[in-house]
Parts: sequence; structure tokens; C-alpha cells
Amino acid sequence: MTDQTPRRIGIIGTGRVGKALALGLAPYADGEPLIRGRSTAGPSLEALVQACDIIAIAVADDALASVVADLASKGPFPHAPLVFHVSGSHGVGTLAPLHAQGALTAAIHPAMTFTGDPSSEVQRMVGARFAVTGSSEEASQQARQIVQRLGGIPVAVAEEHRALYHAALCHGANHLVTLLAGSSQALRAAGVDEPEALLAPLVRAALENALAKGFAALSGPLLRGDGQTIHHHLAAMDKDAPALTPAYRAMALATLDELERSGRPAAQQIRQNLETIG
Repeated sequence: MTDQTPRRIGIIGTGRVGKALALGLAPYADGEPLIRGRSTAGPSLEALVQACDIIAIAVADDALASVVADLASKGPFPHAPLVFHVSGSHGVGTLAPLHAQGALTAAIHPAMTFTGDPSSEVQRMVGARFAVTGSSEEASQQARQIVQRLGGIPVAVAEEHRALYHAALCHGANHLVTLLAGSSQALRAAGVDEPEALLAPLVRAALENALAKGFAALSGPLLRGDGQTIHHHLAAMDKDAPALTPAYRAMALATLDELERSGRPAAQQIRQNLETIG
């Protein structure tokens, strides 16, 4: 860290991320962080503006613009505080009203999930990556220092790429949850009592291999071109787990597309079978 001076920290938002930030940054704060709820709970916005060197906005994406407008109405800021939000999809553009009032602004997004246990989440932030976008080099530098104080690793993401960055995280993490839920439901329909226990070793191995090798970790009938196996899969799902069929078809077609991009032509009969509805 280039600056270890204790600073007064304010946090707007009392949800999972806000609580974890308050706990993680408390050792570096000049006094306990000032925490304010979205509405009226806690210190006033005027108090945050007057007292704090760092203000974190940790609210839902849909509430961000409203909070920014309310905070900007309390400006101008007397001492150029760093104001940052923790939204993944937004960059610093949404903080422009605060920048206009004299604040340094940044977007700092931790690439991890928060479940509501601040103590464990502070530990999990150590070594985690944080996407950082600053409105200036000074703002970016201070944002990187915040990440480093949390034990994280800052990763620069350009303003114009914030939405793509966040889409990639949601595709990899949120859709994984949906995929596993569908697999578990189909296994229950197949008579398996503890589908999660059956899936766990297979999925963990697939995840580790995919992270280490990328698409080269692919295995299974699509890679081998086993069209009859895919046909049996579709028939079985249509009969006993129809809710899984659309997701299976979509992911299988995406896998065939990636196979072709990697230079391995996929069997057209398999593609035609997957594209057939019902």
C-alpha cells in the first residue's frame, strides 16, 4: 500500500456487500465506518459528505442512480472524497453527478458472491479479483488501494466493457447454478435420492479442468460425435424431465458451435436433431 493513513469511511447500504465492506475496511478507518441505509437509517447524507474521505455505495443496481442523485444534491464536496459503487454492470458514468460536485469516482466490483456472513466474506475477499474502473488515474489509484486493503487483487476494466464483463460473470456463475439445478431435478426424476452428492465429484472435476484447460477440457458424447446417445438423451428428457430439454438443447448447440470454432466439425445430424423441436 502506498497510503496507510487512516481515513473516515462512509457506507451507503446495509445489505450483504455493505456489511462485508464495513468489516473489511474497519481496521483502516479513522473510527468506525459510518453506515447509512438507503432511506433514513443511520447518519445523514450531509454527515457523510462532510466527514468522510471515502464513501462506498453498496445498493442494488436499480437503486444506484437515485442514491447518486440524492448524494450529489448535498454537494459540492469540500475535500474531494473518493466515492465508489460496487455494481458489476455499471461503470463510472453513473457517478458523473458526484464527479461534477468535486468527488473522485470509481467502480469497484468484487468478483465473488456474498451470502450474508460478513466474517467469512472478509476472508474470501483475500485473493479475490476486483474489477476497477476509475474516472481518473488518481481515482483508479485510490480504488486499487481500497482493493488491496481488503486483500484483493485489482483488475482494470474499461468503462465501455463493464456490461460485457458483468455478463461474462453472470454467464459463468449464475447460469452454472441453473444448470446444476436442472441436472439435480432430472436425477431425482431418474430415481436418485441424493443427486447433489452424485454430481459433486463430477462437477468439481469438470470445473477444475475447464479453468485449467479451457474448452480443451470438454468430454462426452458431443465431442465424440455420438448422435445416438444425444437422441436417447432428448427422448428421455422429453418423457420424464421436459423442463430440462430447452436448456440442454441450447447448451449442446453452443457446445457444437464452439467445437466448430476450434476446428473440429460437428456432426450435422446431431445439430439437426438438437434443432428439432419436440
